[in-house]
Amino acid sequence: MQEALLEVKNLVTSFRTADGTLQAVKDVSFEVKKGETLCIVGESGCGKSITSLSVIGLLPQNGSIESGEVLLEGKPIQDLSHEEMRRLRGNRISMIFQEPMTALNPVLTIGYQLREPLLLHRNVSKKEATVKAIELLKQVGIPYPEKRLKQYPHELSGGMRQRVMIAIALACHPGLLIADEPTTALDVTIQAQILDLINDLKEELGMGVLMITHDMGVVAEVADRVMVMYAGKKVEEGTVEEVFGNPKHPYTKGLLNSVPNIDDPEFELEAIPGSMPGLNEEISGCRFHPRCQFAMDKCKVLDPPEFIDRNGHTAKCWLHEDEEVKADESNGTVTATV
Repeated sequence: MQEALLEVKNLVTSFRTADGTLQAVKDVSFEVKKGETLCIVGESGCGKSITSLSVIGLLPQNGSIESGEVLLEGKPIQDLSHEEMRRLRGNRISMIFQEPMTALNPVLTIGYQLREPLLLHRNVSKKEATVKAIELLKQVGIPYPEKRLKQYPHELSGGMRQRVMIAIALACHPGLLIADEPTTALDVTIQAQILDLINDLKEELGMGVLMITHDMGVVAEVADRVMVMYAGKKVEEGTVEEVFGNPKHPYTKGLLNSVPNIDDPEFELEAIPGSMPGLNEEISGCRFHPRCQFAMDKCKVLDPPEFIDRNGHTAKCWLHEDEEVKADESNGTVTATV
């Protein structure tokens, strides 16, 4: 079995606020293998982006990893110093941010921002960095790269700015690429091009990709595996075929039923009732039960364990209680044997 490139174990991320300490990510575990794409999906506010920022060490000043481990190639990185993380970011692990116009520095040229990670991490001359920057722009499909190096972010279109962000992220050939909603601000045509580009570069460079999105269409196109989050917790994880073909958690079913299906003339959209609970909202039992049409009395009292079938498809839902199961007390999961 291929070793994990990234391992996140029992991650708890919290924020200090005027109302006290609030947990945004609650005991989340997952892994990303080399050459695969894991998509984290869920509504806005479910903890997707905070999970990715926890991994790369870019939490706001009032945020911190309360407990858990983040391992890159088997080595813990959650407790590294600011300087050690700075050497890691952009080198072994890179990130494409949601909005390139705010992620790119508006007063620095594209060339300056492309050369920066090369000069910092690769110990090359400015001339060598410029040559590499031109190659990177060609690699991500930007025409007239020599001209683009002298331009500023506002002189480029949204799609080209996103391509520049990808070029910067890939400058040092990272092992892990994190993409946080990389196509949100783009039109459908450019979105497809960006997703194809990320997938092609993943295969060419052998990277692991952790993609954050709320768009199930994007998930279907690029994911190898899918992790569904709700209110800071992981509620389901499996291959894209398992999750789309046999969703086990009512929340996952709700997400899929809220995506239009133009191939089925009788398909009707089904909205998930209610809204995501706030971080300071106390809910006993399963946090999804106030919105779940299948909620039982037990759901309102006890938080369900993680059920795992023989294929590794997991779901935290009491609807699987009636299956023949085998409890694994060592990690708090329950393994289905049916």
